[in-house]
Amino acid sequence: MITNGLRHTGRLFALAAEVGRSIFRRPFQFREFVEQFWFIASITILPAALVSIPFGAVIALQVGSLTQQLGAQSFTGGASVLAVIQQASPLIVALLIAGAGGSAICADLGSRTIREELDAMEVMGVSPVQRLVVPRVLATMGVAVLLNGLVSVVGTLGGYFFNVILQGGTPGAYLSSFSALAQLPDLYISEFKALVFGFIAGIVAAYRGLNPRGGPKGVGDAVNQSVVITFMLLFFVNMVLTAVYLNIVPPKGG
Repeated sequence: MITNGLRHTGRLFALAAEVGRSIFRRPFQFREFVEQFWFIASITILPAALVSIPFGAVIALQVGSLTQQLGAQSFTGGASVLAVIQQASPLIVALLIAGAGGSAICADLGSRTIREELDAMEVMGVSPVQRLVVPRVLATMGVAVLLNGLVSVVGTLGGYFFNVILQGGTPGAYLSSFSALAQLPDLYISEFKALVFGFIAGIVAAYRGLNPRGGPKGVGDAVNQSVVITFMLLFFVNMVLTAVYLNIVPPKGG
């Protein structure tokens, strides 16, 4: 069991390295990239915007309630917005990219694999990784970065609305605390997380799609496995990136 897990881990890292090398090879499959980018964006934009509203509201309400107990209502805006931008937004994007886009990528590559299309491509001297995997991985990364900006904006507006309307906060205090606590590196780490999460989601989905077992049923199992594995990796990587960021970048005014 352990040996099998280590073998799959090694193959996953080998695929990631091969994708990294193939990105700079020519010809670049621009049309495939555009098609995949549009497909992933079209199935994730609306759910991401809808999910970010309750996420921002819950964070704003929880932080607002806590700051009221501590007598620090003036910091509600900054604390809630930082939580949305640094943590909630990249994770929302990652879960949607992995659940919607990643599962579609895995199913597509898995069906091509069991129909032996990828073997035929290799016989003709065409690299399946360069032709199919690289455009999909780059598409997940690009959509994740752009979607992260959308989720950050919508989540922040949702938190602002619920804090000001439902908790009686003042717009001036909300905005002033945000400008006092937030800094530009907070946005940088958010976008970097989204970029890394998109890469992980694309690589895991492609790896499971290239290695299904048991025919059509194996493709369905591979899709489920890719989503679960991606979720586990995302939360672990998020913890590592957050710990590194908080230790490298000092807080504003600190």
